Amino acid sequence: MSGILKRLLQPFLAVALGLALGLGIAALGGDSAWVILKALLNSAFGSRYDFGMTLFYSAPLVLTGLSVAMGLEAGLFNIGAEGQMGLGALAAAAVGIGFPGVPWPLAPALAVFAAFLAGATWGAIPGWLRAKRGSHEVIITIMMNFIAAGVASYFTLYVFKAPHSQNSETSSVAAAYLIHPFAFFMDAPVSAALLLSLVIAGGTALFFRRTVAGYELRAVGANEMAARFAGIDVGRSQLLALTFAGGIAGLAGIPEVLSASGRFRMGFSPGYGFMGIAVALLGRRRAMGIIAAALLFGALQKGTAYLELDTQHVTRDLSQILQALVILSVSADGLWRWLKNDRL
Repeated sequence: MSGILKRLLQPFLAVALGLALGLGIAALGGDSAWVILKALLNSAFGSRYDFGMTLFYSAPLVLTGLSVAMGLEAGLFNIGAEGQMGLGALAAAAVGIGFPGVPWPLAPALAVFAAFLAGATWGAIPGWLRAKRGSHEVIITIMMNFIAAGVASYFTLYVFKAPHSQNSETSSVAAAYLIHPFAFFMDAPVSAALLLSLVIAGGTALFFRRTVAGYELRAVGANEMAARFAGIDVGRSQLLALTFAGGIAGLAGIPEVLSASGRFRMGFSPGYGFMGIAVALLGRRRAMGIIAAALLFGALQKGTAYLELDTQHVTRDLSQILQALVILSVSADGLWRWLKNDRL
């Protein structure tokens, strides 16, 4: 128990330090740090609706964080979660529009499978290029984000466009595909899609700790040359890692498409794919850590949404400052080693 508490102490102190620095910087603008903190907490957890919105923002962050962590465990950096998520969301909407006669509960399961398949396909491309051609996955996945945005834009505007809407959005999916929100959270669109993200997190943890393929991925990430000498097919492991990473990221659009809006909308993501990188790093690539980090970032996303109304000088851009400072605090291993050895 003592060892567990010691391991938990550093991330808690790091988060507290990052928040304190962020609030201190915000206070320099003329608003009280205490007022800002109360506004953040009240907006994120002040009511059942507020808490529901925090959970709604957290669900896709769990999945994009897991996607990035899947690549990192294999020694790969998946920067393409944003594009994979967008195509996964579009695929879910396309199935819901194109096959309206599928009954519930098969309908949402089909949409979820389509989202996973679309994201996995988009992730397999840089995985194959890395495994077979030696291409750097960071460059490939970054470029594929732009391609994914273009593909999503074309299908949204010219194939599935809502006929009576001026917005860049598809038609609504059939009613059988909708995952209805939990009534407890009032009008917040948090639904069973949140449970899906938690199930995926648990499944990912079991995959890495209880399967041969998971062990091989971790071995490749720890030392690619040693894994190759041990007889592990490094290329296959890299392809598998980025394929599953893409599939998991593809699921991140399910809460929006099947619960919140019932359709695909261009620009629905505030950057979930890129925020997933921070979530994975803050969560130290562990399922429980990623869930906790996603909840923190979801709370910051919701908590800063209306800061302009509660303060005079601080805007919702404070969320990005707080996220950056928390990440810097957590990643400052040298600082924490110094504190542990010389001060704690």
